[in-house]
Amino acid sequence: MEWRDEGIILGLRKHGETSVIAEVMTRAHGRHMGIVRGGRSKRLQPVLQPGNAVVLVWRARLDEHLGQYQVELLDGRAGRLMQSAIGVHGVQAMASLLRLLPERDAHPRLHDAFAVILDTLDTPDEAGALYVRFELAVLEDLGFGLDLAECAATGVRTDLVYVSPKSGRAVSAAAGAPWAERMLPLPGFLVDRSRPCADADMLAQGFRLSGYFLERHVFEPRGIEPPISRDSFCVAALKAMPQASPSDTVNEVISP
Repeated sequence: MEWRDEGIILGLRKHGETSVIAEVMTRAHGRHMGIVRGGRSKRLQPVLQPGNAVVLVWRARLDEHLGQYQVELLDGRAGRLMQSAIGVHGVQAMASLLRLLPERDAHPRLHDAFAVILDTLDTPDEAGALYVRFELAVLEDLGFGLDLAECAATGVRTDLVYVSPKSGRAVSAAAGAPWAERMLPLPGFLVDRSRPCADADMLAQGFRLSGYFLERHVFEPRGIEPPISRDSFCVAALKAMPQASPSDTVNEVISP
């Protein structure tokens, strides 16, 4: 068995004295493991860093075997990511989300989104909003997508300002007013993709929204804790946004 694909390094673990098992988010073969012979060498260590884009050749006798990788560097972005807290925590948080997916299950849209966000982590006002959309895309691929296109109660497509915590559907201001305290705020940048995420308060609403449904549908049913890297990324992204009020916004995000 043999295939060739592009991928992004998620993580490594030691294998023997000189090799590693590389975990890679590939475009056509999903999250996939493979042994890299000599992966702890001075030549390959800089290549096998989380966030780097690589070209892979995977070989194994049978498809269900772990197999071996031959790796070639495509984009060594890891060095740039290590220069900021947003970069360090962002790649770790997204890797944790991708580990929620079944191994070897192809998700090309998530692979491509992962690459785009990694390349924008040095632009905080864009990175935070893209990360929220990434979490919602992961939820959708896991079968728990939100419906933010129209009001669940009236069908209107305007003035959508809430999300029902029960149905995961958008609700308009008028329809949701009687139950406003029970609703989750819907930030405008998730309704209109051309609208920027203007400030820390709006970004905090996005983090709280995606975090609520990740906790409800994924973390709690699986009996796992949300990754610490997510909280760390949220804090770093909020601090980098204008009008940030760290004490309030951080508490809102950490406790959805």
